[in-house]
Amino acid sequence: MVRIFYKEGNIIKKETDVRNIGQLENIIWVDLHSPSTEDEEWVETKCDISFQTPQEIIEIESSSRYFERNAEIIANSNFLNLENEIYHQFPVSFILRGETLFTYRNTDMTTFADTVKKIKANNTLFPTGIEVLLCLLETRIDLDADLIERISRDITHTSKRLSGNDSPKEEVLLEIKTLQENTMLLRETIIDKQRMLSYITKSRIFPDAKRERLRIILKDIQSLLEHTIFNFERLEYLQDTFMGLVNLEQNRIIKIFTVFSIVFLPPTLIAGIFGMNFQKIPFMNHNFGFFGAIFIMLLPSALILWIFRRNKWI
Repeated sequence: MVRIFYKEGNIIKKETDVRNIGQLENIIWVDLHSPSTEDEEWVETKCDISFQTPQEIIEIESSSRYFERNAEIIANSNFLNLENEIYHQFPVSFILRGETLFTYRNTDMTTFADTVKKIKANNTLFPTGIEVLLCLLETRIDLDADLIERISRDITHTSKRLSGNDSPKEEVLLEIKTLQENTMLLRETIIDKQRMLSYITKSRIFPDAKRERLRIILKDIQSLLEHTIFNFERLEYLQDTFMGLVNLEQNRIIKIFTVFSIVFLPPTLIAGIFGMNFQKIPFMNHNFGFFGAIFIMLLPSALILWIFRRNKWI
């Protein structure tokens, strides 16, 4: 699908028929969403532009993430989407040539839908594609902030589960691991946008009048990165708490086994003595010898239990 936004007077209109792109003037934004090969080639021909291949868009080298050519700014960045409670990264390619913005993506994103709503709500705020680019980035940062808040709520919920359990559960540790991975993934995408914006601020092509707005976006990004660090610290604390509870549980079990071993050690010793194959053993021929031996075995066990309880060891 290809959406073309162009100005007619003070009104921004949308065209979805890519065949009409050559007849339109004052185009501010061309959005390619999973376009067909034919539509992509048509846009490239009519607009005299060249899109990167999907493989080039996902390259991680800085020379591939951002570069300038023929008075064009080409920038690639990963956007995070939440689908079925799972976070996924999707690449987005931006090409800013003059006052026209071209975007290329292969998935539907809330960022673009929200930006279109803002354009429809107030056309006067988007005289060129530069404002559309800045709006896309600002909207994406706002959505990233929402994702950070969502992860923070999940961390709080996991913390309450950990505090409410009598014994640590394996599911809680898996939740902590998932939250760590999600926070790391979100931080990677935010840093990716920070790097892209840093390059744009140094560009000689980008208008000086819009650089202050870029700096504000960079400040917002920095605050989000600080919050992700705070979430990492919370998750590390939860992980340490979980491991501490596991150690306490293991110590409790070992203590029980230790107490039983000590309690049954004297009876075992006495039983071993009276079980020896000697002809003369005390109380062997006594009428109450058996009961006396039982009493002698139980007495030290009871005494040990009493000492343990008195000293509050059990």
